[in-house]
Amino acid sequence: MNDTIAAISTAPGIGGIGIIRVSGKDAVTIVDKIFKSPKGKKLSNVKSHTIHYGHIVKVGTSQNIDEVLVSVMREPHTFTKEDIVEINCHGGIVSTRNVLEQVLNAGARLADPGEFTKRAFLNGRIDLVQAEAIIDIINSKTNIGLESAMDQLDGSLSGKIFDIRKKLINIAAHLQAAVDFPEDDIDELSEDKLIESLNLVLQEINHLIETADMGKIIREGLSTVIVGKPNAGKSSLLNALVRENRAIVTEIPGTTRDVIEEYINIKGVPLKVVDTAGIRETDDIVERIGVEKSKEFINKADLIILILDGSEELNENDKNIIKLVLDKKVIVLINKVDLETKIEYNYIQDLFKEHPIINISVKTGTGLEDLENTIKDMFFGGKISIKEDVIVTNVRHKDSLIKARQSLNEAINAIEIGMPVDMVSIDIKNAIESLGEIVGLTVSEEIVDQIFREFCLGK
Repeated sequence: MNDTIAAISTAPGIGGIGIIRVSGKDAVTIVDKIFKSPKGKKLSNVKSHTIHYGHIVKVGTSQNIDEVLVSVMREPHTFTKEDIVEINCHGGIVSTRNVLEQVLNAGARLADPGEFTKRAFLNGRIDLVQAEAIIDIINSKTNIGLESAMDQLDGSLSGKIFDIRKKLINIAAHLQAAVDFPEDDIDELSEDKLIESLNLVLQEINHLIETADMGKIIREGLSTVIVGKPNAGKSSLLNALVRENRAIVTEIPGTTRDVIEEYINIKGVPLKVVDTAGIRETDDIVERIGVEKSKEFINKADLIILILDGSEELNENDKNIIKLVLDKKVIVLINKVDLETKIEYNYIQDLFKEHPIINISVKTGTGLEDLENTIKDMFFGGKISIKEDVIVTNVRHKDSLIKARQSLNEAINAIEIGMPVDMVSIDIKNAIESLGEIVGLTVSEEIVDQIFREFCLGK
């Protein structure tokens, strides 16, 4: 924390502008060593939150490295609550690296992944939920994912956690005071009143846990696998959904021999779609490996899209695939409805009574809109909105909430069997600690380091 750190904050590659961020107590002094203003201006003398034109020069020389605009922002009103200098140079791999090299030569240290955000957390600028929301903003694949992450950065989930935690702290404090100061005639909570108070908190925790499945979809994408026999139209469907030729499409069965994975946005629902190898019995070793991978993905998927060739009667390959997916969450597509229908439609309806069946033609686009609406309705009840509620999108948060719930259930059980108040207080304090892990009040240094290692350099 005493070092001054620096890193390139813009994405690698060619662009209009590259940004090198410097943060720490010596940030202004370090950049002053390599900044040359046309008017001889020193950054150490300028006002905070101002921008200055000049050149970055090689350390100890007057050799120009690049023409730049330099922003100076003094603590504590910065992202890290430290002095920050941002150097805006020309975009490009060489130019940004050359400027960064001079910053390092002048005395800064190369930042670790996520170290700027980590400093913001450690300096109290943001809590741990807000820090994790930043990486979710960067990684978001749909507008709904971005909105959810922005809500968490604004403190929606943190505020809820702090509120629940405060209620438990008040209960624990009242119990402890009644035990420690009996002479002060503090009103003891009756067993019924205490259980009622804990159950009200449990309801709030359970509600947050119930949002986690939807939150996982928002954050990571709905794991969706397209399955069917060779040449049923799986790759064509993927290309239609992605709206580009991502998968190879031919009339030759077995063209797709490996899984193809793509993130797409369906009516606001992020899907991680996998186009699998056509499932059939084959003597081709490579294709057989692809078929086995397809079966593995089926077992892990949140949603199966089963595509059947409506222009042919069902064969053994179709029936074997149907057996694999019958107990899954599945949407059945009868493809090639632009051709003469030969598939046993009534048989399919009897098998998949509880599942959507959609007639489509990937070739003409018929039914694709129905498919997209069905996916939306299945997972969000037709409502793509997160403004109405706080949603848990992070597995770490869910795990801590589950631990808090377990502790409160143990506290209620202890009250019901007549355990001493001290034992009840321990369970309540354990729940408070689990909630504190979410926002970073009681989390271990190891977990903090692990979280920020997932960040990119310069963030």
